[in-house]
Amino acid sequence: MNEASLLGRRILLVEDEYFIADAMQRGLEDVGAHVLGPAASVKDALALLAGGTVDGAILDVSLLDESVYPVAEALTARRVPFVFATGYSAADLPPAWRHIARYEKPVDAAVIARALAADDAG
Repeated sequence: MNEASLLGRRILLVEDEYFIADAMQRGLEDVGAHVLGPAASVKDALALLAGGTVDGAILDVSLLDESVYPVAEALTARRVPFVFATGYSAADLPPAWRHIARYEKPVDAAVIARALAADDAG
């Protein structure tokens, strides 16, 4: 598959840094994804997730003063593929989340789009 496989898919974007979120959103929309968010907090992300179907997600690990892991747990429970876009190394993640695909920021939205299109996510 290629990033064209994101055409019409609903991708949850959880990122608290405006410029990174804006660039990712534009990149995902360029390949046809419908972006939910960006959400800058766990509360906002969970509200978007509760609001309907989500086909994939991109999660920043650290959101202001909280970790994104409750969102990761909710996505896992729904069997929604997701990736982490973060400055953290794999060793910095809790062992339960080290198997999830992780991309170091700044990351090209097309790279993440390909991973989600291939369901190469967690």
